[in-house]
Amino acid sequence: MKLLILDAPHCLSLALAREANRRGDTELVIEEGMLLDPDRLAEMAPDAVLIPPLVQPSDADPSAVMAHAEAVEGCLECCQRHDVPLVWCVSDQLYEDGADTPIDEHVIPSPRDENLRRLIVTGNRVRERCARHLIVRLGPLFALEGAGAWLTELIDTLMAGRQVRVAEDIIFCPTSADSVALALIGMLQQQGCGADAWGAYHLAGTEPVSGYTFASVVRTQLATRLEGLGRQAALGELKALNHHHDQPLRRVLNCRRVLDAFGVHQKPWRLELGRMLDTWCQAYQAQEAP
Repeated sequence: MKLLILDAPHCLSLALAREANRRGDTELVIEEGMLLDPDRLAEMAPDAVLIPPLVQPSDADPSAVMAHAEAVEGCLECCQRHDVPLVWCVSDQLYEDGADTPIDEHVIPSPRDENLRRLIVTGNRVRERCARHLIVRLGPLFALEGAGAWLTELIDTLMAGRQVRVAEDIIFCPTSADSVALALIGMLQQQGCGADAWGAYHLAGTEPVSGYTFASVVRTQLATRLEGLGRQAALGELKALNHHHDQPLRRVLNCRRVLDAFGVHQKPWRLELGRMLDTWCQAYQAQEAP
């Protein structure tokens, strides 16, 4: 299977490259930007085009959201012309108001924010024009490298002794970029074998938590590991923010459909986090060794 991945610096693109390198059944072609040329697509003839999500679209500059939406629609036209499946990953922030119960795939987001509504328009066009598509809604991604690698940003801020300000009243499911890469390749391999299960899916880590709790776990585990290495570090403190004073906003994705259709299980974010922190500490110890 050959996949064309756009936005090479994205943390998910890097995770897909790592996963493909571990396998013998998947070839990746990774483009630096988001623009897709029809002739180039025809020449490569991939089994699918995959677009990583725009990170934190609710906080992004309107011009960045517009550019992302237009790039996705440009890719849609190319994929239509050459009958190539399109896979577009999107942030769970599109569910602006959250929900009291886990959100099912059939619930199309209806945000009030103009930027987020622009992405909904693009999603509707993908559903209308491309029969073979996957729209994969993801919980907040974390990784050790690449654009949008939330974990790296957290570690760098803590190690620099700076304060981390993060909401404690927004509940979501942190999601490892590595686990998403593994799932996406598995899903597309099954599609190539005739699964024919196109449509919208949710994919997120297990155990809903607030951003503040996630950052607290990172800080505690990082301090424990550094102490075990005999390294002293004055880690930055955490500052809890509250945006929803009546009750927490819950943005928890129900990932049952991806399990039923493809057998993809959610991965516990705590285990993924521990593995990544071990990897980070090994690199840190090697770098700091005399």
